[in-house]
Amino acid sequence: MNLRRADKNLFYFAAVMLYTKNVIYVYAIFIYVYSITSTPFRGLATSQLCHKIKGESIIPDIESVSTHLNIFLFLILVNSLLSRFAVVTSPISPAPGVSSMYFAVAFMIVFALWYGIWGGLSAYLGCMIGAGILADMPLSLNVVWSLADLWQVLIPLTAFAYFRVNIRLRTKRDMGIFLLFGCLLNNFIGAMWGALMIVREGMVPWTEFFVTFEGWFVGNVVTTLVIVPFCLKYITPYIQQTKSYVHNYWI
Repeated sequence: MNLRRADKNLFYFAAVMLYTKNVIYVYAIFIYVYSITSTPFRGLATSQLCHKIKGESIIPDIESVSTHLNIFLFLILVNSLLSRFAVVTSPISPAPGVSSMYFAVAFMIVFALWYGIWGGLSAYLGCMIGAGILADMPLSLNVVWSLADLWQVLIPLTAFAYFRVNIRLRTKRDMGIFLLFGCLLNNFIGAMWGALMIVREGMVPWTEFFVTFEGWFVGNVVTTLVIVPFCLKYITPYIQQTKSYVHNYWI
């Protein structure tokens, strides 16, 4: 698979962040955003990150920053990677940035239920980077189009908070609310919004609207059904033991 330079930058910074752990989240995200648009900045980014890996201090210790800010920045990177990989491996032609098997949305939903608004906003920004910027989508369209991923995670988060759902899906009621708001309604609205935005801007002809909407919606529902219940049931207990878990749904 041939990767463009911007794609290689994304994977490069992912590797660096994993290597240096959470002390460089803010710096890595800042450098990455600029590196995908500024060629001269790449040399500086590489140089500075090498200094950091060698143990030289180039920024204040990020350990003093909020735990939720750290997880927020980390989730932006994860969502960007997942979005980009989904779009590259299963694109819907001729719709840019749209995937027929957008498994990123399943993890975005889980992250929002675990980390509240931090997970929700990271879904929006991750979509902007992974499925928008790296797919050469115009910025004016991207900032509006990427709201589709925000709706897809905010709807279940709002429903879970309103109905006081146990995110481990312990009862039939919990599962029913998840299926309605966290699988069907949210993905329907997200697919409708996203398809309408790219058709309205002329990037896809109106004759391809239904194909785009159907591929988006069906793919999202399938991946959500497969991934989300498993994560909520079996991984949530471990996440709830961490400091980053949001106990009150939102923040």
